[in-house]
Amino acid sequence: MKVKILVSCILAILIHAAYGQGDRKDDNNAVTFEELYDEPYLVNKLFIGFQPLYGEVFATNVNAGFGIEASYYHKNKMNFKAHFRKTYSSSFYDFTRDLASRNNAPGITTKPEVFNYYEFGGTYHIKDFESTGKTKMVLYKRSYKGNMWAARVPLQAVVPCKVRKIYGARLGAVIWNSTTDLSRAMTEQGLTNLDITTSEGVALPVNYIDANGQTRDFNVYGNIYSTGLYVGGSMSWIRNIAVSFDKYEEGIDDGMLTLFFDIQYAPAVNLDPIIYQNEEYSTKALKTRSLGFRAGIDGKFNRQLGWAYGGEFGYRPSLEGRSFFAMLKISFPIFGTNLNYKVETFAK
Repeated sequence: MKVKILVSCILAILIHAAYGQGDRKDDNNAVTFEELYDEPYLVNKLFIGFQPLYGEVFATNVNAGFGIEASYYHKNKMNFKAHFRKTYSSSFYDFTRDLASRNNAPGITTKPEVFNYYEFGGTYHIKDFESTGKTKMVLYKRSYKGNMWAARVPLQAVVPCKVRKIYGARLGAVIWNSTTDLSRAMTEQGLTNLDITTSEGVALPVNYIDANGQTRDFNVYGNIYSTGLYVGGSMSWIRNIAVSFDKYEEGIDDGMLTLFFDIQYAPAVNLDPIIYQNEEYSTKALKTRSLGFRAGIDGKFNRQLGWAYGGEFGYRPSLEGRSFFAMLKISFPIFGTNLNYKVETFAK
């Protein structure tokens, strides 16, 4: 029985492959094309995108949620960016806030903070120039449908094109707030609850007795706020070309890709005091990190309606020992416009 099943699978694979290769007799023929446009400087000025999902592994607070991002290109001199994101809820997915709501020690009434992130910045074009390059386009026919397209190894055509390159200098501000696990941060810094005290020197308990008579750790969660600046550099590549292939569908490459690296400095990284039994307990004993860095990528397409992607990683100003982060985001839909609503008029 097993042999019959194996033979049937092999025959199905061979038939599928043969079907997929049946229409490849023209694959080795040369392909001709006509350039429709090749204008990397004629791209949209304004892009506004909704991010239905982002995910961030952040030592301070693992989180995921939604966001909004806008970017604006001012002539060939500068471009600006504004970005906001936050979690959908504590259970999806504001990890430390959810833990705090369930595991904070009895008597602590500090309200867990929602994760919010704001970023505003600009890039000055130190050098904005055009060079020659190439792009690869997949050759596609409308007859390639279903199993025929799935079984094919797509052909690619290398097309010469213009590439706009931008060397940029970046400057901006980052503001964020979050709930964080202070117990874990204290362990990493060699501290205990005894280091969190009132103005009279009374310390938080180290443990407590629950309703079942069991001794439990006195878990402490708090809120952190960070306001800082970033300065860095970037390199961008912009293509905006369309060609018409002989016997194939039109090919388009309108990608806009940016790589960047920033140094971050936050002179204000603050922790709320812990409210326990209506008394304030200072968190000043915890050390914070003001300096950080990040490296990342941003990509989008020069279309009226499209999508975008991005990611970054590094060490963000935060609590000492809990500043590493890695973040991925997807924007869809993203709307693009060149903000040109003028038309020529002629007198009769």
